[in-house]
Amino acid sequence: MGTDAKRPRWRFTGAYAFTPRFQAGLEFNPAAGEVGPIANWVALTETDRWPMVTLGTSSDRIFSPPGTQSVYVTAARSVSTRAALYGGVSYGGFERRPVFPWGANLRLADTLDGMVMHDGRNTHLMLTHAAGDHSVTLLWVKTRYLGVSIGRSF
Repeated sequence: MGTDAKRPRWRFTGAYAFTPRFQAGLEFNPAAGEVGPIANWVALTETDRWPMVTLGTSSDRIFSPPGTQSVYVTAARSVSTRAALYGGVSYGGFERRPVFPWGANLRLADTLDGMVMHDGRNTHLMLTHAAGDHSVTLLWVKTRYLGVSIGRSF
């Protein structure tokens, strides 16, 4: 990502799905000299009555300083076959107080999704092309910095 901030410049993550609802791994931010845990547990899958609820941990928000971790709980709900909304609460080690992230995902085509997300302080836009076991995401972080994310599953 084109920014002077060290943490978001380069980021590598690797996670293992221990079960279909729990994955854990490591995040490496080489420009910041940072390695930390990531984990996500789907505590409740979406039903007609309830949203999906996840709990997890990762590095703090994108522009927080290195060495700060966050924990979060998020609820997500499909509002149509093409759109979903989410909201949650995250407690970060940098500000030491909760923030309230939210966002929306829209399926634009079979392999193309658009997402707006607000991390509790800043708004980010993403456009993801996903097919098979790979994905490419164009990022507009803080609606100011351009970036790209490349993903592959094994």
